[in-house]
Amino acid sequence: MSTHAIIAFLIYVLINAFTPGPGNILALNTVTNYGWSKGINLFLGIFTGYYVVQIICAVFVFGLNELMNPVMFAMKYLGAAYIIYLSFHIAISKPIKSEEQKSASFFKGFILQLVNVKIYFFGVTALSGYVVPYKSSLEMLILFELIIATVGTIATLTWILLGKLFRQAYEKHFHVINIILAVMLIQCAFSMLFE
Repeated sequence: MSTHAIIAFLIYVLINAFTPGPGNILALNTVTNYGWSKGINLFLGIFTGYYVVQIICAVFVFGLNELMNPVMFAMKYLGAAYIIYLSFHIAISKPIKSEEQKSASFFKGFILQLVNVKIYFFGVTALSGYVVPYKSSLEMLILFELIIATVGTIATLTWILLGKLFRQAYEKHFHVINIILAVMLIQCAFSMLFE
């Protein structure tokens, strides 16, 4: 694989991982509402889901191209519905008082990633466009998808850190911020359906 191809792959991965998507937005909202320690289960779910999805993408690219289109078609609608559900809950959420805090769930973060069509397209496109022309063994495809998931995890951690830094501002302006985040999620859902 040429240096040019690796650089192009890394640029593509960085841009896609750090742009707002359902996982990053949910992580940001969770840390502002629950804090790091109460949101850790959800964050671990998001990270785990990211790795699982990228391994699924590697397997699809490797040999299941015929199955890919019907699965992605169904995932698109399931993902959009779940993201709209999350956007509603974000829009109506408010900062939680420390005495009433509960932990966010691993399952919620994990399921979000399983239906997050953005990261499926991201993984499949990265492999198809930047890796398969040079390397096509299952081991290499999985390696590159693990790189993608690691960069995605770092991106989500960045969003979590930003949420921690802006928590006081969030508590003062949570209505406006939650509406903006909910609208961004709805935009994610509609872009999945109509792209």
